[in-house]
Formats: sequence, C-alpha cells, structure tokens
Amino acid sequence: MHTKVRKAIIPAAGFGTRMLPATKSVPKELLPIVDRPILDYIVAEAFASGIEHAVIVTGRMKGAIEDYFDHAFEIDVCLRNAGKHGLADRMAQHTPGTGSISFVRQQQARGLGHAVWTARQIVGDEPFAVLLPDMLMVDEVPCLKSMMDLHDRHGGNIVAVERCAPEEAHKFGIVSLKATDDGPLVAGLVEKPAPGTAPSNLFISGRYILQPEIFNLLENQSPGAGGEIQLTDAMIALMGEQKIRPFEFCGRTFDCGSPAGFVSANLHMALGRADLGACVNMEIENLAAARRAVA
Repeated sequence: MHTKVRKAIIPAAGFGTRMLPATKSVPKELLPIVDRPILDYIVAEAFASGIEHAVIVTGRMKGAIEDYFDHAFEIDVCLRNAGKHGLADRMAQHTPGTGSISFVRQQQARGLGHAVWTARQIVGDEPFAVLLPDMLMVDEVPCLKSMMDLHDRHGGNIVAVERCAPEEAHKFGIVSLKATDDGPLVAGLVEKPAPGTAPSNLFISGRYILQPEIFNLLENQSPGAGGEIQLTDAMIALMGEQKIRPFEFCGRTFDCGSPAGFVSANLHMALGRADLGACVNMEIENLAAARRAVA
C-alpha cells in the first residue's frame, strides 16, 4: 500500500514580472479570475483532490495572501448585519479550516526548486504535491485528483503533461517517454530545449506528485538555468533512483501569469457562469461584429 499524499506545496513567491505594472502592488496570485483570486482556485483544487494541508510559499510584499485566507471577521459581521447572509456564507466557503494552511517565506528568489525546498520541514518524510499557482487547470475531475488516484495505484513520482505544437516546444520543460511493462514512464526531461531539438511535444504543465527524497537533492543542488535552483534538475537526478510517471491532462489549462492567458481564463470562467455567461457572450459577439464592420 502506498503512502497517501496529504500535503501540497504551492509556490507563490514570484514577482509576477509578466503582469507588471498590476503586480507592483497586488501579488500576481491574487489577481482575480472573475471574482476570485487565481490562488483561490488552486487551493480549492488541492482540497477538492483530497489534500489535507496546503503549504503556501510566499516572499516579501506577499502578506496579502495570508490575509486573504484568514477569516475576515469585520466583513462577515457587516454583511450579516446588512442581511447579506448568502454572500457571507459564500465567503466562508472560501476560507479554509483552521490549521489547514501554513505559510513559509522564501527569503531569496532562488527559483522553483528552492521554493519547494523551503517547505521541507512542514512536509516531512512523505510524498507531496506541488501546484503552480499561475496554471489554472480546468476539467470535470481536478487534475490533481486524477494524479492522486494514479499515485494510489502505483506510488512513485508523477508529473502532469500536456501536448503543445511541436514548434512551440522550445518554450517549455519537455519530457520524453519510454514504454514499459508498468506503463509509460518519463525517460528524460529538458528545460526549454533549443528550437528543433525537443525530444517530444509533451510539456510539464504545473502539477507534480513527488517523493520526499527530492528534498535532499534540492538541498545540495547547484544553480541551473537562470542561475536558479531548478526543480527539473532535481527530478532528473531523482529519475536515476525512482520512477517518474506521466499523467496526460486533457482539460483546459490557462497560464494566468501572462496577459493573454489571464484574459482567456477570465473569459472561460465567466462564460461558464449561469449569472454571467449570457452577458459576456453578448459582449463578445458585439465586439466581433464591430470588428467585422470595420474590416
């Protein structure tokens, strides 16, 4: 029987440079997708998948993240005094239970691998998930839930992958696979290969389940691309000792750390809302008609 995945690390210490100037004053993880911060969706995915405790890694000027996941007593009282119990109840639903979230600070911007390593003492000696907060992954079954079900059957390490256009592969971390009697396994990992050299068009899309041995590798790892401690480099080293299994996610993924992905995510989530979909769809149709008229 494989050890259950109970904890998740969510690295949220980045500067959000692709979303400047908005992120000068608002953490990129709190930028709203319709009426909820991006990070709220990521935390909700973790708990909906069966995670019991989330560790959010923050940095300087990210105190608003801790405030968001706290109980807003004053707002709750004001709403209920005004008779807005439905809104107050909805806010309460997005407040995690006491003790279900911890916060640690990445005191130096040393990369994703270092951010994951900073949470090692809370995770301890057990498998854990990693969810990148930029990547909003939408499907009927949460991506992490499918990965945790796969882990229940096989154990080991799991990485979510998706397919991109081959000519776009140089923009991503790419995996190559090998067929085995135990199903497909990751045979290689390369971060942003030179154009035309990618071993496949399967890219790592922002969800991981990892075994605790990776912490020792991260602790002693030399800086890689960009002078940072790269999680991919530690996974390459781990691959020599443990299996890494792919999970191909077939839902929709939005890179909310980029303006185009952020806008697309807002449109997608708004169109799926019963209270907003018709209005937003009408505005899209009006804009399209206006562009056709000009053309």
